[in-house]
Amino acid sequence: SSLPPTPVLPPSPGKSRRPATSPHPRRAPPLLSGKMPVSSVAKPLSSKPNPFDSDSDSEFTSRRARASSSNSVDPGANGRYKNGFRDSGGFDNQSVQELEGYVAHKAEEVTQKVNVCLRLAENIKEDATNTMIALHKQGQQMNRTHETAANIDQDLSRSETLLGSLGGFFSKTWKPKKTRQIKGPAVISRDDPFKRRANHLEQREKLGLSSSPVGKSDPQKYSDPTNAMEKVQVEKDKQDNALSDLSDVLGQLKGMALDMGSEIDRQNKAMDGLQDDVEELNSRVKGANQRARRLLGK
Repeated sequence: SSLPPTPVLPPSPGKSRRPATSPHPRRAPPLLSGKMPVSSVAKPLSSKPNPFDSDSDSEFTSRRARASSSNSVDPGANGRYKNGFRDSGGFDNQSVQELEGYVAHKAEEVTQKVNVCLRLAENIKEDATNTMIALHKQGQQMNRTHETAANIDQDLSRSETLLGSLGGFFSKTWKPKKTRQIKGPAVISRDDPFKRRANHLEQREKLGLSSSPVGKSDPQKYSDPTNAMEKVQVEKDKQDNALSDLSDVLGQLKGMALDMGSEIDRQNKAMDGLQDDVEELNSRVKGANQRARRLLGK
């Protein structure tokens, strides 16, 4: 037989139903302290600049970008600068920035031309140095030649004395014909400016030391310009230094030219004296040869 259904009793009015409890009891929240809790996850830095900070990184970067953009030269600007803005309406139709860029471009061109002049002057100085050394060696060789001629005069005088003593008892005494005295080379003072300068340059050449370029003795360091007008000022400073170096090189070239001119005059006079001594020795040698042939003919 079937059992009757179990009746559902309603809850009593004085008691409330308890919810089902979890097997894991919940932890009580921590007590509040004086310190704020620190999150373990770091928040990403905001990319927005601080509106109250005038020296923020983004503003500094933007200023650097504006400065670099003001220094950068448009590739097509050089063409406009060279033709003087004839294709773009002339100078009157240009902006202040374009005109400042034009002035900076022209200042840079002048600096390059001054540097070219300085390099040419230094090349001329190097050639003048080599010429001075060669001229000094030529003068030394001429001096040695003249000393050799003076030694020949001494040997020839002894030979003439022997030739005069030879011959018969009744023969006529022979005497060489001397029209002038052999002077020999002129003595050069040690304080001669050309000799001192040439000796110094020759010693440097033997040591393998080139002549020190004046324009490169103390290279200047210039600050990086931030705009066109600062670039013009930097170029003016470069031009002043290059022109000062050029003036020094030209002054040295002038001194070297004067020294070489005086040395050439001295060598011309020495050449005249050497030629006169050689002609006198030649005449005496001919007379001595004639005396020797006469003695052999007897």
